[in-house]
Amino acid sequence: MAEAQNIPVGSTTAGQIAVAAESTVATRMSVPPSFDVADFPVPHGREEEWRFTPLERLRGLHDGTAVASGDGVKVDVRAPEGVVVEHVGRDDARLRKAGVPVDRVAAQAYSAFEQASVLTVPKETVLTEPIRIAVHGQGGTAFAHQVIELGAFAEAVVVIDHTGDAVLAANVDYVLGDGAKLTVVCVQDWDDKAVHVAQHNALIGRDASFKSVVVTFGGDVVRLNPRVTYAGTGGEAELYGLYFTDAGQHQEHRLLVTHNAPHCKSNVVYKGALQGDDAHAVWIGDVLIEAKAEGTDTYEMNRNLVLTDGARVDSVPNLEIETGEIVGAGHASATGRFDDEQLFYLMARGIPEHEARRLVVRGFFAELVQQIGVTDIEERLLAKIEQELEASVA
Repeated sequence: MAEAQNIPVGSTTAGQIAVAAESTVATRMSVPPSFDVADFPVPHGREEEWRFTPLERLRGLHDGTAVASGDGVKVDVRAPEGVVVEHVGRDDARLRKAGVPVDRVAAQAYSAFEQASVLTVPKETVLTEPIRIAVHGQGGTAFAHQVIELGAFAEAVVVIDHTGDAVLAANVDYVLGDGAKLTVVCVQDWDDKAVHVAQHNALIGRDASFKSVVVTFGGDVVRLNPRVTYAGTGGEAELYGLYFTDAGQHQEHRLLVTHNAPHCKSNVVYKGALQGDDAHAVWIGDVLIEAKAEGTDTYEMNRNLVLTDGARVDSVPNLEIETGEIVGAGHASATGRFDDEQLFYLMARGIPEHEARRLVVRGFFAELVQQIGVTDIEERLLAKIEQELEASVA
């Protein structure tokens, strides 16, 4: 296992492959998953899963001192006809289907929410309009749990949009029945002081398809932990991410894809741009192929574009393989500045430098923007990128 810690501008890194059932990598958490907060010691920043996170800026989410306060967050759900929306207590069995908290914040979120929201798309229902979930921070501290479940052969697009100011710890579960297709677009467009820590769990049924597009712009600290497991053979997961990290912001994405069923696929592509002093982006990409997961086909990639001095990237791809009977497995990580040749090519054709840089950044993100598939979100995202680039030269 190799890691790229505090990567110098212009460097390229790629993790190594560990082929041994006994090997210890970041996918093997030091503390077993649990719904009980007491099972997790208070992190101090020396732990593998916390060493990049500025704990002092989490407003007490990591040590239990944070309590629900103020107005927290306001959640507005707009669902097409046919979707069942419920509010349930902690004893509802559906809240434990997709995954178990893997750190103290996720366990705290599970132990502290008042009501969970469960959205169900019945089997064979094909939605023609997205489900839209607007989460707006109103200045307080909140704990939340959201479940989105698709019955067999159902199809849906879900947009989860985070705005405003809040301290939020949450668990979000996606449960896909056999043959179901779910696309989730999760946008973090918080105000500058917001703190958002969340675990996303996806359980993919037999021959089901899951696509996640995570977009992170705002917030003081955003730490997301997407995790994927398979409930049957033939499942497919596509995990895309786009982040734009400004001065002083900490944006951290920690992914784990566990191939625990035969003949499943996964593809991970995350891209980020950084600008300003103390802008810090962290990407941890873990893939575990268990011994029983023969026929697995997986690849993960992280690319980062550093726009100014003073920004820092930590990019760590990990791949653990416990069987040699796979279709393919690979990963890559790269961090660098603008390509001078691209800039020269554009400027030599009369395009001003500022406009040339904007075109390069838009081209860098174009692949991921096209994956969103929701026109108004794509337009808003492109406008946000333009806004960020304008701020960099103001």
